[in-house]
Amino acid sequence: MNTSFAAHGDMPLWLIVASIALTLVTLALLVRELSTAKRMRNRLAVGAVGVLLFVLLLLAILRPVRVTAHETTLLPRVLVLIDSSRSMALPRGGGLRMDTARTALEQLRSTLGKDARFATLQFGSGPASAVEHIAEPVFATSDFTSALQSVGRTEHASPDALIVISDGRFSDPSADKPLDASFSSPLKGIPIHTVAVETRAPRDAQVRRADLAGTAVAHVPMPLRIELGCTGGLLCTDVPISVRELRDDGEPTTIATGTATVKDDRASLELSVTLNRAGTHLLEVSIKPPEGDTIAENNRRIVPVLVKRERVRILHIAGRATHDVRTLRDWLKADASVDLVSFFILRTPTDDAKATVSELALIEFPVDELFTTHLPSFDAVILQDFDAQPYGFEKHLPNLASYVRRGGGLVMIGGPNSFVAGGYANTALANVLPVTLDGSRSNPGADPSEFIPTWTAEGRVAPLLDPIRNITDYELPPMPGTNILGDAHPAASVLWTHPSRRTASGAPMPVLAVSDVESGRSIALGVDGGWLLQFSDVGVKTGGRGHGALWDGLLGWLMRDPRFEALTAGMAEPCIAQIPSTLAIRTIPGFLHRETEPVAIDLVRLDGAKAPAPHFQGTMRADQERTLVSLPPLPSGGYSAIIRLGQTTAVRYEFACESGGDEWADPRPAAEHLVAIAKATGGTHVSAADITSLPMPKGVPLVSQRSTRPLAPAWVWALSSALVAGIFWWMRRERGLR
Repeated sequence: MNTSFAAHGDMPLWLIVASIALTLVTLALLVRELSTAKRMRNRLAVGAVGVLLFVLLLLAILRPVRVTAHETTLLPRVLVLIDSSRSMALPRGGGLRMDTARTALEQLRSTLGKDARFATLQFGSGPASAVEHIAEPVFATSDFTSALQSVGRTEHASPDALIVISDGRFSDPSADKPLDASFSSPLKGIPIHTVAVETRAPRDAQVRRADLAGTAVAHVPMPLRIELGCTGGLLCTDVPISVRELRDDGEPTTIATGTATVKDDRASLELSVTLNRAGTHLLEVSIKPPEGDTIAENNRRIVPVLVKRERVRILHIAGRATHDVRTLRDWLKADASVDLVSFFILRTPTDDAKATVSELALIEFPVDELFTTHLPSFDAVILQDFDAQPYGFEKHLPNLASYVRRGGGLVMIGGPNSFVAGGYANTALANVLPVTLDGSRSNPGADPSEFIPTWTAEGRVAPLLDPIRNITDYELPPMPGTNILGDAHPAASVLWTHPSRRTASGAPMPVLAVSDVESGRSIALGVDGGWLLQFSDVGVKTGGRGHGALWDGLLGWLMRDPRFEALTAGMAEPCIAQIPSTLAIRTIPGFLHRETEPVAIDLVRLDGAKAPAPHFQGTMRADQERTLVSLPPLPSGGYSAIIRLGQTTAVRYEFACESGGDEWADPRPAAEHLVAIAKATGGTHVSAADITSLPMPKGVPLVSQRSTRPLAPAWVWALSSALVAGIFWWMRRERGLR
């Protein structure tokens, strides 16, 4: 309870001020008069009565009251932002940087909890979020800018102060760029106090950064730039570096080595690396640290590299120079982005041409060399109406199947010497085709009856057929017969079927089917009439563009062109080792035929480990833009996620799981960053041990009950003033004053 005095509530302020001023002027005149009077006796008594008179007159005008108020103080609101990024999991002394943050927060609450209302938020990637207890540092980034903006947007009442507990190693604003007074906080006028949990760098050698200088192109050497660091006084001189490609088909392959010379605690090096296939590759860059290194996890980085094709290298082998063969070859040769190696087989070894081999061919068919030494250099192999048996090709089929599984592309096109008729049934290559091949004697191999392929439901929405659908509007010309194909494999997508023929299971016979085969892809086209898309009534209507549109989509899908992918995947956040992560899966609108489809995910480690692939399942809804699948904590390393939607559509996605990622790539704290933020916002910077010395804002008093009572009735002040006025007049007359 507080007691105070005030003038009566009906007195305007100007009257109060005027009354006080008039009283002071009158007292001044009285003093002057008494000091100049020559014959006046008892000046002090007269002056005292005069002062009493003027005071009573002032009180009669102001009529003072006693104000009694019951007050409570609203404690200031203080937000505490805790950095929960992975850099806070770095070691410090006998614990972690986050342990220091926890201790500092407990000291703040226990010591200053009675002087302020504290709310704790954590930040890392994106907006800050409220927490009851400080969680483990799990965020792959430390986005302080977004955290401040979220506080300014979402808080109903602005805080009176903000306290940031961190090591200063922010990703935004970047810790590599020093801050100054130009730092602007969205919380205008609110001081930001900063608390540093660490000021000294650990003794550590680390791979800070590894990236390519420019675009990665298949088969082309490219410089990989590597930046190393050496902190905390660790003695570093020459540091060995190795670069390995992580693979899903065997042990990692070393593709480059070198030695970096450290100067002024840092070193840079460029190593030349060559990757032969397009798509995402994971490169492991590792160093052999000097003795005394304290953080082993940042001695390696796993770098995803997206390799593009400058030109698609295709091996085209055809058994006969048919209209279909010539049309496809002409289209491939006309595409400047295609590097074509083409072989036409115009005779069999049993033909008696009465001439030497050199007289019958410009170049001998180098089958052994092509399918052993040079096969990995091709992005795709097209076998068009080619009989494997007469040319000693059968012995190379296992190698060709292995090429597909390791990431190569295969297209088998129909004709009298293709599929079953070409001797491919019951071979290693048949296992990587999208369809089964019936090699029994009862199978004639082909049906010469003319027909028009039928679009399947999946073919009507498959992105790889978008080009031809847009041109022909689903119209296809009559095909001059088809090879007899079996049921599609479970992982295959059937896009065209025969209108009347059935497989052994009773399903419509596939005419066009595609399939993912481990790391590679294959296509089966059971007709040799694709040229009719250019030379037919349909070709006339479309200006002959249908043939090129079909192959643009087929080869684009084979080369994993994003335009022709129905399913894509990515990590919702960068994967951190031993911390749960989330895989985001997307599909094109309209691709799902049902309201929900099952999603299956198999994870394969890319370090040569023989451990079984973990299996996960989820459900994708047709009305959702993406599906999130939670992954459990994974060990550090590279992974390939094989994602299957339903029974047919599949995609591979390679990603890295690192212990600290970018947050551990440079373990140096950035306390100077925190100092600059505090200085720019009018706050105070302290170390974690001195957190209780931070200045707290003052509370706001709140009145819950207020009462007023006059010191005396108004007539008392008036009567007292009149009596004292009479006494004052009598004393003045008695002393000789007028």
